[in-house]
Amino acid sequence: MPINKDHRVASASFVLGRRASLVVSTGVAGHTLWASAAPALTYRLYAQEWHLTHTVTTAIFAVFPIAVVAMLVGFGGISDQIGRRAAMLLGLGASLVGAVLFAVAPDIWWVFAGRDFMGVGVGLSAGTSTAAILEFSSHQDARRAASLTMMAQAGGFAAALLVGGALTEYGPWPTRLCFWVLAVLLAFLTIATWFLPRHAAREAKGDWRPRMPFVPKDMRRDFATASTAMMVAYTFGVLVLSFGGQVEHDLIGSSNALLNGAILALFPIVLAPVGIVAKRLSSRIALCIGAVASAFGMSLLALAVSRHDLLTYLVATATSGAAYSLLFVGGLGLLNTGSSHHRGAVFSALYLVGYLSMSVLALVLGVVATAWGLGLAVYLGAAAIAIVSIVTLVLAATTHEGGP
Repeated sequence: MPINKDHRVASASFVLGRRASLVVSTGVAGHTLWASAAPALTYRLYAQEWHLTHTVTTAIFAVFPIAVVAMLVGFGGISDQIGRRAAMLLGLGASLVGAVLFAVAPDIWWVFAGRDFMGVGVGLSAGTSTAAILEFSSHQDARRAASLTMMAQAGGFAAALLVGGALTEYGPWPTRLCFWVLAVLLAFLTIATWFLPRHAAREAKGDWRPRMPFVPKDMRRDFATASTAMMVAYTFGVLVLSFGGQVEHDLIGSSNALLNGAILALFPIVLAPVGIVAKRLSSRIALCIGAVASAFGMSLLALAVSRHDLLTYLVATATSGAAYSLLFVGGLGLLNTGSSHHRGAVFSALYLVGYLSMSVLALVLGVVATAWGLGLAVYLGAAAIAIVSIVTLVLAATTHEGGP
């Protein structure tokens, strides 16, 4: 479908073409996991500096998905009404405020506020950027768009861990410099997004109001399958981002933040090559393989923690990354073939499920870690993810794909 039928010019003097718009939209998608992963290696430092318990540090993590969920509940379909460009600009602005609050935080309450703003930013951007990537893709190729979204998020994820690890270990301000870097990148991305074409909003001007994410009746069976896959994929984030740095330091015995960040970065690094394979598979097959890989990865994680084995932990992290890739591409592939009229709302509903499950698991495991130890929390988290993986496998095996 030609772009000029779906978009209006954003500026009389200059507007990005389709390919440049696709690159910018991919960057917006990438920022969602960079923002999520940015504090991964600073939680332990916050705990040392401000004498925090595991409950408090996981609460810092959980505030992010809770804010995302709140935005998705109230504003899930906003980009279908005000346009992709406008929604992404609002999201990037909120993420930028959050990064600056982290960078200047004098105490834990500023960190909580920064995490809230980042959650608002991602809540406005996640489903919107996913829909924009599909619409700017040539021929609106559903599987290619899903793969691009996943690889963009993988790039943001890996950059957050590698840049954050290096700056935390060797930079002059270990809890601040990585957030200044993120703030600068967000500022440039906001400027680029300003020049995107204006999306032809579905609603008349002035008729916008907050609405819950919406899933059309004919997509609900596929949505159920995709949402369990998203639950598995996003709850990996609790063990990788919320607990990962502390697990490596306390249970595995690695104290170098850059090394720990590099090991955790294996999770997103394997996403790209696996994603190339995943987009060639049917959505159903990708989901089945991803569910099996997820259960296996969680078994390896439990084994690594019990043996204090860094090599096994490394393999578990890489296996979980492969599972995420397969589940994410497979889940989006199921939904990308549906109607474009509610695409932003459907993707927002999908991310709502993922982030809600992430926040609930983080809060529960934080309490468990404080009361009974970090090891038990990791075992329980791995078991919960493995169980949902089995549910995903059953649903995927009985799903009949209706799209191309």
